[in-house]
Amino acid sequence: MELRQLQYFAAVADAGGFSRAAERLGIVQSAVSQQVRRLERELGVALFDRSTRHVRLSAAGERLLPEARAVLTAAHRTRQVAADIASGAEGLLRLGTVQGPGDRTYRLLDALRRTAPRLRVRLRRLPLTERLAAVRAGELDAALVRAATTAPGLELLPVWRDPLYVALPEDHPAATQQLRLEQLADLPLRLAPREHNPPFHDLVTGALRAAGAEPPLGPPFTTLQETLTGMAEQRADSPSWTVFYDVSGLPSVPHVAVRRLAAPELTTSLAVLPGPPGPPLRQLLQALRT
Repeated sequence: MELRQLQYFAAVADAGGFSRAAERLGIVQSAVSQQVRRLERELGVALFDRSTRHVRLSAAGERLLPEARAVLTAAHRTRQVAADIASGAEGLLRLGTVQGPGDRTYRLLDALRRTAPRLRVRLRRLPLTERLAAVRAGELDAALVRAATTAPGLELLPVWRDPLYVALPEDHPAATQQLRLEQLADLPLRLAPREHNPPFHDLVTGALRAAGAEPPLGPPFTTLQETLTGMAEQRADSPSWTVFYDVSGLPSVPHVAVRRLAAPELTTSLAVLPGPPGPPLRQLLQALRT
């Protein structure tokens, strides 16, 4: 059974005859008659009662016509959905995300809803190495990554920048102004080991080298809350500082000042496979542009 046979069957029923159906379809009458005959042979029933003067639906034809129309409607809908998927207007986007700040992600998803309202988005939060591996394996269409400058086998497309912040003792002379790294060169730095977040660690240490600053190492950074609490408790005996980016709002801790760092900034990039983007990714890139 072919879709065109069902189409010709419905066209003859609507037109009330083979010649008028052929005219509407823009083909010769013999082609319409031949395809309807083939359909009747395959179904094992006569769809029309034919005479020299009239062509009418048979009882079997009346029963089968709604079924044929349903098949044709489903086929049309399938073509339309396929076209929407090909254009990116519909389908599924699988995106790896980073933790906070949430407003960036919310604004991106809102822009995506405006440009492609029928595109479904599935977010996955994974550690950095797993996030990049999922893009390489095709399990994610793209992933947001912070501070990374290289990702073997992938392209990194910068999408936005965020400031970095310094937490330091509130009585430090530099606590009254926007900071530069060289102002803190004599104060122990609380920084997590490189293996915990290589891109961020390299960003900070690279910026320190570029500024000619080599601060001694203080206790390692663990979590922001634990680190700032430790700084507040040891501010007199062992003052120190740390650098971080905003995830859920800037903290407020007694005896600790939080100041914006003049440079560097934190770049968030979109990690994608090389080559032309697929339809869902094209919609994401369009949303990022807007």
